[in-house]
Amino acid sequence: MAKIADLKVASDDQLADQLQQLKREQFNLRFQAATQQLEKPSRVRTVRRTIAQIKTLQTQRAAAAAGN
Repeated sequence: MAKIADLKVASDDQLADQLQQLKREQFNLRFQAATQQLEKPSRVRTVRRTIAQIKTLQTQRAAAAAGN
């Protein structure tokens, strides 16, 4: 899982790319769970939380940009 400090120093483009990759991974994990081939169930939670952290950072940055 990416540390929040690492996410904070990433650029907007890097965050968008990482978000896209994590959503793709989340999609694959859902399929693995449905077919009962999921090796690491904890990974679902980790991916979901990282997605939430990235979205939160993007919202904060957008609000800061709109406030300036």
